[in-house]
Amino acid sequence: MSATGLLEIKRRINSVKNTQKITKAMGLISISKLRNAKTKLKENYYYFNQICNIKKEIFYIGRNENNIFLKKNKSNNKLFLVIASDSGLCGSFNGNCIEFINEKYGLEKENISVLMIGKRGISYINKYKLNLYKSYGDLDNEENYKNIKNIVFDFMESYYKENFGEVILVYTKYKSAIKQEVVEENLLPLKNEFKENENLHLDEVVSIEENLEELINILIYKYLEGKIINCIFDSKTSEQSVRMQAMNSATKNADDILKSLTSKYNRIRQSAITQEISEIVSGSEAQK
Repeated sequence: MSATGLLEIKRRINSVKNTQKITKAMGLISISKLRNAKTKLKENYYYFNQICNIKKEIFYIGRNENNIFLKKNKSNNKLFLVIASDSGLCGSFNGNCIEFINEKYGLEKENISVLMIGKRGISYINKYKLNLYKSYGDLDNEENYKNIKNIVFDFMESYYKENFGEVILVYTKYKSAIKQEVVEENLLPLKNEFKENENLHLDEVVSIEENLEELINILIYKYLEGKIINCIFDSKTSEQSVRMQAMNSATKNADDILKSLTSKYNRIRQSAITQEISEIVSGSEAQK
């Protein structure tokens, strides 16, 4: 191979080295962000466990009521609330939830709408030709949490008007640093987890309330808000974990490519040197 060929390989080696520096740095950043995300998730679980008690209270208080959010309505339409991300370079994270919906509910596309959190997931909605109901950017900071209130109010109102018969949350649940799982959980109608033999000692509180229907709706709203916030923390932790794995894998692949290119460069260079020596020896022999 000519000197031009060797120069091209050298250029590729430098390019891969620069890419490797970037992926290694991003991997380290992801490790730091994952550590912070896990801390926030752990702290939020304590809060959410308290929120979960509200769910039992809802059914306890509403056991003799006919609340629309506690029963199935007549609509066959489904609204999927999907949590993705605004950021890329995290493997298949942003597409997994939509692919899950397509695989499981693909035959019901005409009855499916998607409320997307995370702009990177929109391209997958278009890919599988699903109906985009509404979209929001990342909700992973306190300034954007107000949008969660709007989201909950929106789908509760749509369910009340029977535009949708089910509201289903789909997100990536964090299991460990190497395992994440796409899960679906029904938001509306709310599933009953109250057992008749449980005594939540709420009779005195309930007795002073004049409008039980309004109280139940407020509790449902607060529960759904807390549920979505918790799942966003879960999803963000999963995202950083997947990104860390993706960057570590990219760094390793870059290292493999470097070894291959360096070996090729040395082999060609050695061959060129050998050829030069052979030509020198041949020229020397010809002069004798």
